[in-house]
Amino acid sequence: MIKVEKQIGTKTEVLQISSELISEMGQFLRREGFIEILPVIISPITDPLNHSVLDASIDYYGGKYSLTKSMIFHKQLAVRTFPKIFIFSPNVRLETDDKSSTGRHLIEFTQLDLEIRNAKRDDILDLIERMFVDVFKDIDDKFGEIVRKMNPHFSIPSIPFKRVKYLEAYEKYGPDFESILSKSATEPFWLIDIPIKEREFYDRLDGDGKTLVDMDLIYPYGFGEAISGGEREYDYERILYRMGLKGNKPEDFEWYLEEVKKGIPPSAGCGIGVERLTRFVCNLKSVAEARLFAKVPGKMSI
Repeated sequence: MIKVEKQIGTKTEVLQISSELISEMGQFLRREGFIEILPVIISPITDPLNHSVLDASIDYYGGKYSLTKSMIFHKQLAVRTFPKIFIFSPNVRLETDDKSSTGRHLIEFTQLDLEIRNAKRDDILDLIERMFVDVFKDIDDKFGEIVRKMNPHFSIPSIPFKRVKYLEAYEKYGPDFESILSKSATEPFWLIDIPIKEREFYDRLDGDGKTLVDMDLIYPYGFGEAISGGEREYDYERILYRMGLKGNKPEDFEWYLEEVKKGIPPSAGCGIGVERLTRFVCNLKSVAEARLFAKVPGKMSI
């Protein structure tokens, strides 16, 4: 067993655990054959998101860079070079102040982004479940006493995780179904087959024309969404079709579409919020407690 010096103090303990979570996730993925690439901080293209945020862009020599909301497009392009990639990617999403009290939102956060060439959704589900078990065992080994002091519900999740279909849950519980299911759950579970209107154009449309081959991982005990991901659209004409359905302007994604014309492979992947994972493991009230220099929506911070 590796000896880890554990200092006294809640913030110090949380940061030690967060550091270990990051380290072990990276080590697990390397053992799985992944290569870590450097993050993209600014780019002419970034995730359009399925909800509005304030503009975060920089004018530069007559052009415009956007601060990265997620590296979704860069991940698709990166797997042309290497079949399995991951990034600890800083994301900037200038959320409106109505999200200041959710406990789940920051305007600056870090996401473990991963992508696999020629993968299917089931490949990602299996990978993430095994990674969570590995990482939680590591945390239990090195910080078990401290974690249980903060989080009496902490346990190693059993696999496979339960899968819940979005539309079936919506029909049974109504629009607040995700919160209801999260509060009643005692282990993480997958929310799958999310309707097309709830996601962006890059998630692959299923054969039914209504739902996507994607998923969210939901934490139990009311902690909510942990992970979003799925299979990607990769055909140029199909991407244009999906943009039309979402009302996205192709000219806003010119750089991406030019690369798609050259060819991108089928892929699947996901993004994992590091602060949300730390919050769940340590039973924190807010993701703002999961890092130094946290920036809550609607507030200024150093």
